[in-house]
Amino acid sequence: MRYLAHSAHAQLGSLWLSCVGWVLTAMALGLIQWRVWLVSDRGVISSGVAWVGVWRACFNSHALVTPGFRVMHCRSMSLAETFTPPEIVAAQVLMLLSLVLGLCGNAGGVYALRNIYFRTQEDSPVRLAFFTTGVLCLSAAVMSLVPLLWNLISVVTNQTIEFPPEFNMPPAPDSQHVGCGIGVGMVGTVLMMVSGIIFCTYRFPVRSQRPGGSSSPAPSVSHSRGAAVNDNPAFESHEDL
Repeated sequence: MRYLAHSAHAQLGSLWLSCVGWVLTAMALGLIQWRVWLVSDRGVISSGVAWVGVWRACFNSHALVTPGFRVMHCRSMSLAETFTPPEIVAAQVLMLLSLVLGLCGNAGGVYALRNIYFRTQEDSPVRLAFFTTGVLCLSAAVMSLVPLLWNLISVVTNQTIEFPPEFNMPPAPDSQHVGCGIGVGMVGTVLMMVSGIIFCTYRFPVRSQRPGGSSSPAPSVSHSRGAAVNDNPAFESHEDL
């Protein structure tokens, strides 16, 4: 097998990009600042700011405090709730699937680079491993991009959520803007997408050829004693004497 370690520097860098993108995607899934609601009534929402995430809606309050929190009140949202908007449902499902595919992609990248640096195998499994890793990373990026863009559009168009009374959330905010959760998720998705493209574009190095366009070694010439004698006319004349 050819020495391939020098041909996978870009893929080694893309593995780091993929790992960072996967971590950022996981962080975005846990953040509550996907939608930031600004409200004028501060009777319950003391700070005038409420956050809507993928799994729960929270706000700071001096009147209502969730056990385990000092000044924050949170209520969870699940797939079974009828008020949960479809973009939140899509985020709960697709973001989790994105994490699973991204983890498999990172594992595939480690396997492919291990074959490059530490093992000797045929060329085709190495390239197939890189291509499979790239497809997994790109699939993970697409799955996370769909709910991120969907929630981004919902914020831009000022879509509201009909929360139940126990959430103590207003029926509609005075205004809302995109939170850091969507921003972190976007950065992670872009990193996963770039790493997937780099993995898919891996190519084997071209074999170097000898001058003249021939890669085969020059044939060796061996002379027998008789041939050497026949090629020397002076030697033949001496034998005749």
